[in-house]
Amino acid sequence: MKSDIEIARSIELKKIKQVAEGIGIPREEVENYGRYIAKIPEQLIDEEKVKKSNLILVTAITATKAGIGKTTVSIGLALGLNKIGKNAIVALREPSLGPCFGMKGGAAGGGYAQVLPMDKINLHFTGDFHAITSAHNMIAALLDNYLYQNQAKGFGLKEILWRRVLDVNDRSLRSIVVGLGPKSNGITQESGFDITPASEIMAILCLSKDVSDLRRRIENILLGFTYDDQPFTVKDLGVAGAITVLLKDAIHPNLVQTTEGTAAFVHGGPFANIAHGCNSILATKLAMSFGDYVITEAGFGADLGAEKFYNIKCRKSGLQPRLTVIVATAQGLKMHGGVSLDRIKEPNMEGLKEGLRNLDKHVRNLRSFGQTIIVAFNKFASDTDEEMELLREHCEQLGVGFAINNAFSEGGEGAVDMARLVVDTIENNPSESLRYTYKEEDSIQQKIEKVATNIYGASVITYSSIARSRIKLIEKMGITHYPVCIAKTQYSFSADPKIYGAVNNFEFHIKDIVINNGAEMIVAIAGEILRMPGLPKEPQALYIDIVDGEIEGLS
Repeated sequence: MKSDIEIARSIELKKIKQVAEGIGIPREEVENYGRYIAKIPEQLIDEEKVKKSNLILVTAITATKAGIGKTTVSIGLALGLNKIGKNAIVALREPSLGPCFGMKGGAAGGGYAQVLPMDKINLHFTGDFHAITSAHNMIAALLDNYLYQNQAKGFGLKEILWRRVLDVNDRSLRSIVVGLGPKSNGITQESGFDITPASEIMAILCLSKDVSDLRRRIENILLGFTYDDQPFTVKDLGVAGAITVLLKDAIHPNLVQTTEGTAAFVHGGPFANIAHGCNSILATKLAMSFGDYVITEAGFGADLGAEKFYNIKCRKSGLQPRLTVIVATAQGLKMHGGVSLDRIKEPNMEGLKEGLRNLDKHVRNLRSFGQTIIVAFNKFASDTDEEMELLREHCEQLGVGFAINNAFSEGGEGAVDMARLVVDTIENNPSESLRYTYKEEDSIQQKIEKVATNIYGASVITYSSIARSRIKLIEKMGITHYPVCIAKTQYSFSADPKIYGAVNNFEFHIKDIVINNGAEMIVAIAGEILRMPGLPKEPQALYIDIVDGEIEGLS
């Protein structure tokens, strides 16, 4: 079979205005970024149409380093729904250059279920990540300048919370010292970099309802504390307007197309292990304004992406999914069943059976939110009929729908059965109204502990002294009503990336608390999770090149 990029190059793309017109967007509202990419104004959102549209969340079992294939399934489901005559649009996150050149490769789907042009989407796209990176670092520069210019007046911050960001995996930048050299170089202080998907600006962009709300949230970003323990914000810095200007185009959702020429919105890109893991509310609602069925995904396993999708994104936007699809692979299940990574492509029924415990735990969790569930088996060439039949029978026993996704090799035709099951389930057994894991009025500690015990399976939650002091600050600031966003490893229900399966009754340690006052959520850092990833021994960059004017190695 051809590589992802070979398939992408073989497809004749429609002009983007033609794609827009196909779902009812007027040509004059399309702002072209070349022939095949456009930005669409969020003013076209129709809240009445949003209420009538069928929102479908795609999530997955606990992640493997090879991925589970949520994006491929999401795009495949949209293709399958369109293939059976439904008006379906997929709404996804934008890829980050970090994993693209690091371990995972691209994030535009795979095979014959991709969003196109995949090379541009995986690289600089419309410049949204650049705008977010620039806005974040502009605040850092303006803050440092403010401190430098006002130090003679006796002004200073006891604690600076605002770090810098870069959309590159660079472990050397996790902890740095700035302002070295002569006094004209600024104040010498410790700082560091997170990856751009972990930026609070990214979360703000994805959670804002319009430009005014974007500006309001930027004003509220907490930068640090003064020596008399008063919060110091971007509003105090006086630059919220300038930062909003940097984001005025980035806030508009991006329109592209699938491998079969159907519409796709790709906008925003927070990771789910270190941020809230969902595309923008604006892009989702824009898709729902023009599509009868809208498929979106939330990053990594359901313990991360889906939990945050319901408890943060849906809670704040009023969105109500009609169905949740959980993606599983035989290889992933075998890994969670104790099979070594070098043997998960080999048949192993016992390992597969043991790995089903991971799926079962995710299904129980999703049901706790009131969700109707379908299991999508993402088919690989090495999978056997016996393995697929085992999973089908297991899903029947669980009372959940089951469908095989073969869109990777067959496009929309390979997702028709899944699409029909989705339509039938939504018509006859849609999800109930969302039930959240915690109440807004719960304390921050209660919120963390309800997620850790009810979703992850922890029995003891411990806190560092720093985390406890942060919780007291949150109470003092009167923002305990914010939802919590737990940052933890994507490879386990626990905070230990090496514990696979369906682990329960473990200790869960909160190392730090980050106050995202602009995004209006509290980020709890669990275990040793890092907000700036490093590169692997053999990064994907080794295989990316340009040959005869064509990019190779992107996937």
